[in-house]
Amino acid sequence: QLDISTCPITFYGKTYRRVYVNFTSENFVVCFGGFFSPNGADDCLLATPPDSQHAKLELFRRIPILETLIHNSLPSIRTSMDCFAGFSLQHSGQPTSLALVSFGRRSALYLYTTAVGTVVSVVYEPGRQVNSPETCLFLNCSEDVGLQVSACGPLERCQGNGRCVSRIASLTCSVVGPAVLDVHGQLNFVEDRCSYALLSAPDLQIVAMFQERRRKDVSFLDGLILQMGRSDVHINLDPGGRVRLNNLTMVLNSSAQTVYGVEMSKDQTGVTVQVSHSNLTATAFFNGDSVQLHLAGPAVPSVGGLCGNASVSLGELRLPEFSSTSCETRYSDTVDTSINCTRMSERCDLLKGALFSSCTTDPEPYITACMDVLCKYPDLDGLRCQFLEVYARACSQSNGAALQGWRSKAECSPPVAICQDRTCGPNEFCSETRPGGQTRCLCRALFASKYLGRTTLGGPAVCRQNSASLTLVGCLLEDRGINYTQLHLNDAACRGQMDEQTHMLTFSFNSSSTCGAQVLTNSSHVIYKNTIRGQNGSSDTHHGPFHVDFSCAQTRPGVQTVAFSVRGRWSTVVQLATSGSWNYTLTLKAFTDAERSQAVQPSTELQLDQRIWVELHTHGLEETAVVMVMDSCWATDNGTSRYELIRDGCASPADHTVQVERNGQSASSIFSFKMFGFSESSGDVFLHCRLQLCFRQKSCSPVSPTHKRLPSAHH
Repeated sequence: QLDISTCPITFYGKTYRRVYVNFTSENFVVCFGGFFSPNGADDCLLATPPDSQHAKLELFRRIPILETLIHNSLPSIRTSMDCFAGFSLQHSGQPTSLALVSFGRRSALYLYTTAVGTVVSVVYEPGRQVNSPETCLFLNCSEDVGLQVSACGPLERCQGNGRCVSRIASLTCSVVGPAVLDVHGQLNFVEDRCSYALLSAPDLQIVAMFQERRRKDVSFLDGLILQMGRSDVHINLDPGGRVRLNNLTMVLNSSAQTVYGVEMSKDQTGVTVQVSHSNLTATAFFNGDSVQLHLAGPAVPSVGGLCGNASVSLGELRLPEFSSTSCETRYSDTVDTSINCTRMSERCDLLKGALFSSCTTDPEPYITACMDVLCKYPDLDGLRCQFLEVYARACSQSNGAALQGWRSKAECSPPVAICQDRTCGPNEFCSETRPGGQTRCLCRALFASKYLGRTTLGGPAVCRQNSASLTLVGCLLEDRGINYTQLHLNDAACRGQMDEQTHMLTFSFNSSSTCGAQVLTNSSHVIYKNTIRGQNGSSDTHHGPFHVDFSCAQTRPGVQTVAFSVRGRWSTVVQLATSGSWNYTLTLKAFTDAERSQAVQPSTELQLDQRIWVELHTHGLEETAVVMVMDSCWATDNGTSRYELIRDGCASPADHTVQVERNGQSASSIFSFKMFGFSESSGDVFLHCRLQLCFRQKSCSPVSPTHKRLPSAHH
């Protein structure tokens, strides 16, 4: 009595969790209701007795290759294999396996042996031979040796011409859109924008990357990465037929090249790579929209990834190192009411019609994938023929011959990679603008949504201290039918710069080159305004004449005050200043000569009526944009006494020795005066100056002798 509760078997409608094993003189017996009795009513399986009364029971979980064999032999079983209970015995010195395989509510009996036996219920006369090329069965009833049987092995299939070929010699995995049809014929959908292990084997991993296209809720295959046994070798297969070896673009043609053991070639239909590693040969064909992977060799049953082990969840095959941090987020999208699902379903049903009647590959998974995609995604990107093309390729691999004549009847052109040698930006994909139309780079749905939601064609203006810029999205401009080469700022000579990698178009101007910008002022800000417009009336095909206004507002520079001791310990002041968005260094220094070569030092003895020169200088400002204006200067002692030198930017009428040599013309201001002293004071004289920045758009120089400043001086 043996416990099989971990793999219960359903036999003729009843589920059993125990089996009862007997060895009789005539049989090896497995019963389900109790031990074998010749007159009993229990369900039993009787087999020829083994060489000895010894058998080994083993319980296994699902094995994909065994599942495939049973599905091929018993087409009525469509469900997935759960597990199996296998008995190992010896017959005529050869191993024999008897397995009870569970498929849920149904079970199958699998028998494999290399020992010679007899055919039940069929009698062959001595000397007779039976040869069936259709089934690859050969029988020889020898008078001396007995019945000799030759047929295809359990891992082989008959080609119908007397030849047996390995069942695993041409297993195919296909990826089209979000659909993955693995080597076992099972269908999975990738519903996010992550990267997954498509194939995992010793010394080889093939990574499949997925991204959205026109809709946020439908993902598409967007490229492959081949990782070899050496960690420093990886090969990228990008959309557009570009192949990169360690990020260096390779030049390929129809003649195969071999690099690091990888054979690569490229023609008008796509890129083909072939890798042989560890008893496995993998051939991948990638046309930018779909990939088909053909596997051969003894290692095929053990491969993992989306193409191999169907019992592993998608989450276990996700590869964070090749994915963005937000790739798992799923989005919904509005229903496309223009899609006629009934019509698309009829299109997909062509796979089980007369056009493909010679194909032995099960079309149902392909039909399901086709309908799932085309009933929510528009009939673009070549999808109406992609599913048919992928199925036809799978059939050709299985049948060993290409299907003929189906394309013209299905209204499909010969296979051509529609975006061959076209490279789009990271937020774009290449496709046709309409069925059979021209191709170009289109915006991905998620990327475009953040702009379309704000009804803009680009990001906000970028404002800096001395410059302003605005970046527009190239693919959004193309969506509007706008030729970016015809766009310019107010000054027609100022055109946008297109980034060849990102396809983003940037317009900019600065204080040195304003590109026709208007300068507006108010009590608190200075505003630069410019417009991107089309040349010669260039227009948006949907919204009329094209123009995009953008502006930058800068806080009006505030007033700064600086002070230093003329006759005390210090004679030079260096001060860091911040005024609105402006950051600069302000220096105030005194000199004893007009050339300002002899600076006043702490040890310098200054005499009454001796003329000294004072220079205020700014560092770190864009002089083409702003100048410094000295508003007022005055002297104090340690007490409350105050002596005015500069008023409203001009020499104070109270002191006729003051001379203003420069003010409001550059980054520095210069004036001179004759030394004086305060009565009843310690002798220290402190000089204070009040200044501000002025934008150059209008005159910033103070007016004398009225001592009134032009309005721009307050900007």
